[in-house]
Amino acid sequence: MKKIKNSYIALLLAASLLVTAAGCNRQTDSEPVETNNTETQTEVVEEQNQNEATNVSTNTEEEEAEVNITVYDNSALEVADIFTKRDLKQTVDTSDAKQYTVSDGQTITISEEGIYVISGTVKNAQIVVNADDSAKVQLVLDNLNVTNDSTPVIYVISADKVFVTSTGDNYLAVTSTFTADGDTNTDGVIFSKDDLVLNGTGSLTIKSTDNGVVSKDDLKVTGGTYVINAGGHGLQANDSIAIYDGDFTINASTDGIHCANSDDYTKGYVYIYDGNFRLNVGSDGIEAQTILQIDNGTLNIDAEEGLEGTYVQINGGDITISASDDGINGSNKSSAYRTTVEINGGNIDITMAQGDTDAIDSNGNLAITGGYINISAQFAFDFDGTVTFTGGTVIVNGSQVTSISNSMMNGMGAGGFGGQQPGGNGGPGGNGGFGGGPRR
Repeated sequence: MKKIKNSYIALLLAASLLVTAAGCNRQTDSEPVETNNTETQTEVVEEQNQNEATNVSTNTEEEEAEVNITVYDNSALEVADIFTKRDLKQTVDTSDAKQYTVSDGQTITISEEGIYVISGTVKNAQIVVNADDSAKVQLVLDNLNVTNDSTPVIYVISADKVFVTSTGDNYLAVTSTFTADGDTNTDGVIFSKDDLVLNGTGSLTIKSTDNGVVSKDDLKVTGGTYVINAGGHGLQANDSIAIYDGDFTINASTDGIHCANSDDYTKGYVYIYDGNFRLNVGSDGIEAQTILQIDNGTLNIDAEEGLEGTYVQINGGDITISASDDGINGSNKSSAYRTTVEINGGNIDITMAQGDTDAIDSNGNLAITGGYINISAQFAFDFDGTVTFTGGTVIVNGSQVTSISNSMMNGMGAGGFGGQQPGGNGGPGGNGGFGGGPRR
């Protein structure tokens, strides 16, 4: 294990092709928020004087400084500055914050950096953030209860980063079909065009006819308790989802946690440092376009597919999967990485439904270097590339195995314990020669 400083996640690609995850694409759309309710009250937060801004703002160099987190030595992601000190701070000094008690039909538009405490029990209210693209805005939800017909409760049009900090018990819901804002399909109860951080010591319950939380940039969750019932995805982001901690109960018709970027094949990755997850979903428990990396946490997943990504790396945690298609699936979703499932640690229990199902399915390579894997399935492994089995314990239907066999027999064969086929999965170096071939 090693300590690495954190501020962005850089993707490790082949020696011949180094693609670094670029900074967030900022959108500075300053068009007024459209509303279908002509009686909606609109309150615009006026510019604060310099002294007040100084008191309210917590955008200090210290709070946005790097923090150290422990990362697995052979990490598929080079973790550099994922979380700042402010991201990880679960409480905030609200003594100088702007206080709002919302009323029915009210739209609060926040245009300046600062801390804003919002409370009340209302219908068809909206908090809109439309600030400068350098502004950091913190919304403290203090026992807020909002039920909307068709618009997001929190809508971030423009900012550098928005913190949604929960204190007490909060409830946000959209009960009917979402109404678009011009060309923007605002399809989440919390919908942000820019970076979004969820944290706090309280709880946040979200009910949605579509998605629960959506960020068109990066989404981080560092603490808090979340109950999400969604007709679409539970948590969704374009560029990345990084979870430091938190307690999550997600019931979703599609994916519990979903990250993909159709405009940039190098993005769309999920990193889980810790947390407790109960995911009961109709499609994938967690899906990443590029890398899905789990370092720790307790995950209980009931899904069609439990974990899916181009490069799936599990380094620790207690993971229980009940699936009807694939338990863990390395799928060809991005050409930035060679498709791989890599298990270096953790306690993994996979129970598969009957039929043409696979507990661990890689459309590329498979590597097991550690951990405890217990599989109950008709087909335990399916891989199209090479296999590496150099450590760990694997139990299949009650019996320990000492080699990995390709259940579907359409791959390149199985290697014995400690063996490796030529041209390995091309992952990061180390772990007894793992990384024998270049990763694209």
